[in-house]
Amino acid sequence: MSAWPFLPFDEAVVDASGGNLKTKQNDYLEQGSFAIVDQGKARIAGYTEDSAALCKAELPVVVFGDHTRCLKYVDFPFGMGADGVKVLRPRVELDVKFLFHYLRQLKLPDGGYDRHFKYLKRESIPVPPLEEQRRIAAILDQAETLRTQRHQALAHLDTLTQSLFLDMFGDPQANPMSWPTRELQEVVKPGAIVTYGIVQAGDELPGGVPYIRTGDLVNGSIRLTELRHTDPELAAKFSRSRVETNEIVMSIRATVGTTALVPAELDGANLTQGTARIAPGEDMHFNYLLYFLRSDSTQHWIDRQVKGATFREITLGRLRELPVLVPPLSLQQTFATRIQAIEALKATHRTALAELDALFASLQQRAFAGEL
Repeated sequence: MSAWPFLPFDEAVVDASGGNLKTKQNDYLEQGSFAIVDQGKARIAGYTEDSAALCKAELPVVVFGDHTRCLKYVDFPFGMGADGVKVLRPRVELDVKFLFHYLRQLKLPDGGYDRHFKYLKRESIPVPPLEEQRRIAAILDQAETLRTQRHQALAHLDTLTQSLFLDMFGDPQANPMSWPTRELQEVVKPGAIVTYGIVQAGDELPGGVPYIRTGDLVNGSIRLTELRHTDPELAAKFSRSRVETNEIVMSIRATVGTTALVPAELDGANLTQGTARIAPGEDMHFNYLLYFLRSDSTQHWIDRQVKGATFREITLGRLRELPVLVPPLSLQQTFATRIQAIEALKATHRTALAELDALFASLQQRAFAGEL
């Protein structure tokens, strides 16, 4: 444990939110002279032309989302969003970047859309010598920069896959190359209809049949570590939703349209009622169909079919009617070969990013224990 002095939050930090104009979300501009920072995940939420809306607090500051728990280091003039924005400044000799790094590693309770500043105010803040604060902040900044670069590389590769698809096949809805079009239900394996899975999977059964839920589809992959398992006898009653390697799983509830390929480890797994099995037929390369489904145009088509505002879902009937372009299989295979090379690069970046995340977590722990 660090030998640094700790101060109660209110003695170390001042809430400088008061006395500032706040800009309502409906008044955000897409472009403008001054940035708006709110409690959302994005660093900049919008813009304003109103100089009177600029926050009066001395820069830099830490912005805390009262509802979201999002933390941001802000060193540029900005206007405050209207709801749940807390602007924090040191009350004592604290480097603002050090304060930011310390606050972001705290594990605050998740109260949903409740206000969370009350939890933050219960914390104590370490106050090591100022030079030590700056040294720690610089190390964590460097590690964070490496993580950001990896994220940017992955985003670039995602853009590259979209561009490659459009270059080779055109926009799916406009179909400028006049490819033949068939409904989704017509391009799957014979007998493998587009269908959802187990309605009630029952209690967790260790060693049972794994099943894939909407929440298991993360960043284009199936999160293997969080899967639940059901009784094999129950799974056998839903044999139509038994998935095989390189078939596609799509979320049809909540995060509608999210997709992932079934890896070899999940050959024989099943689904829940919130996910659908899409088994590409002989005229469809699985990678072509996957990226067809992920294309912006197809995602817009899916979004237009979604019912409900609070509980979002697309019916199987509508999903089966999705129009699919059917270019020559040889061209699909050429696309798949190129995609596989890009995916190999993405896998390398993901591995490196996971290692950087682990390193960053270790650095945080050691830094605020006084061991860095």
